[in-house]
Amino acid sequence: MNNSGYAYTDSSLGVETPEGIEFVLFPAGPLIRSCAWGIDQLIQWTLILIISIAAGFFGEKNGGRWLFLILIFGIDWFYHVMWEILFRGQSPGKRIMGIRVVGSGGEPVSPGGSFLRNLLRFADTFLFLYPIVLICMSASRGFRRLGDWAGGTLVVYTNQTLAPPRFHPVAVSPSFTPRISPPSNLSFGEKQAILMFARRYPLLGKARADEIAAGYSEQLRSITADAGTDALSPSACLLGIARVLESER
Repeated sequence: MNNSGYAYTDSSLGVETPEGIEFVLFPAGPLIRSCAWGIDQLIQWTLILIISIAAGFFGEKNGGRWLFLILIFGIDWFYHVMWEILFRGQSPGKRIMGIRVVGSGGEPVSPGGSFLRNLLRFADTFLFLYPIVLICMSASRGFRRLGDWAGGTLVVYTNQTLAPPRFHPVAVSPSFTPRISPPSNLSFGEKQAILMFARRYPLLGKARADEIAAGYSEQLRSITADAGTDALSPSACLLGIARVLESER
């Protein structure tokens, strides 16, 4: 899958399969990921406690200490890898919080990607209070930590991964989206961004769409004045332009 690279003005990511199917992914932020990590840590500590008690029954002569060390190593390094590979990117904590690990293009996480992202946990949590992971996640699009960059992975919400319908901008109700001639100086990238906005409009809702379109308010103000449609909302203006652009394709 390849990133289609839209939705720069909100927290969603667009991806497109080689077959041309578009998906919208919603990356999980630091807070919910911290909650999932905390749940998994409690599970790991519980397992370690059970193993330490069991190792005490075996005793030093029966290899209890070595069994304890081996199992602790496995839990510490392969707990997340095992769950992510066997259960479609979800550890118990991630399942409870409704998130999962996927590839950077939305595909299921690979064993290599899962191993790399978890191998670098020590780098993300090297200093007290985890400033490295917080800074990296806050500064990167998609809230990716160092391990995610190395493994080519994302952590996304499982119940908000959407496959937008193939939406034809002309099908928008003409009662609030009159055809508006686009400015002659629109670049190819700007035209594609407007068309993509129109395709995503049914998933956004009017309030969110107006919030996104408000960034173009200065340009829209001159467009609506020329078109005599001063009462139109910012999103309606973009949809009106998209109708004309779609008809020209």
